[in-house]
Amino acid sequence: MKSLLLVEDDRTLAETLSERLQKEGYAVEWADSAKSASQRLADHRFDLVIFDVGLPDGSGFDVAKKLRAGEFTAMNRSAPFVFLTAMTSAEYRLEGYELGAEEYIPKPFHLKELLLRVKHVLENHSSKAVLQLEDREIDWDALEVRVGGEVVERIQIRDAMLLRLLVTRSPAVVSRDEILDKIWGESNFPSSRTVDNAVVRLRQVLGEKSAARIRSVRSVGYQWE
Repeated sequence: MKSLLLVEDDRTLAETLSERLQKEGYAVEWADSAKSASQRLADHRFDLVIFDVGLPDGSGFDVAKKLRAGEFTAMNRSAPFVFLTAMTSAEYRLEGYELGAEEYIPKPFHLKELLLRVKHVLENHSSKAVLQLEDREIDWDALEVRVGGEVVERIQIRDAMLLRLLVTRSPAVVSRDEILDKIWGESNFPSSRTVDNAVVRLRQVLGEKSAARIRSVRSVGYQWE
């Protein structure tokens, strides 16, 4: 069951949307402020976040920016999000998309259209959430390594983020400094050895056939071949 976070300060609208989304088979949590949304994003993993922009204690834009930066938790850093808002000017829409929104849906809206867009975003994101290798598949969201549909390994969150970074940047070489900056950040006091240890773990979970795809580039970083 897909888990959704609805960030909306209008209680009546939030209750209506939550009820309908639940009927569609989604698990829905509701947050009525930027603070409560931040708390939920720090404590739980979500498959999709629906943000209102105008919140009583801040902006949905600000929460989305922190979400994408991984300030709440790494497990939600890549979660797709959409904006559902009455702020419909071109300036606001552009800002929303620049932050990485999958959709920018103006209020008022047609409920059926919203449900279709939610379904589309989730399906599109799920299609990108699995890396197919020779004998294994990596599920980015579940943090699982599967062979023939069976889970054979579990992958650490930051290791998965590192693998995804290398894959999406391929064939470019990604430096250790960039990896540290994007995945660990300064607050965790990591070192280049931190990256090397993560690569060792990744090669182990990828298995013999795929481990060699992570190529070490001397004195620079790593590359996915």
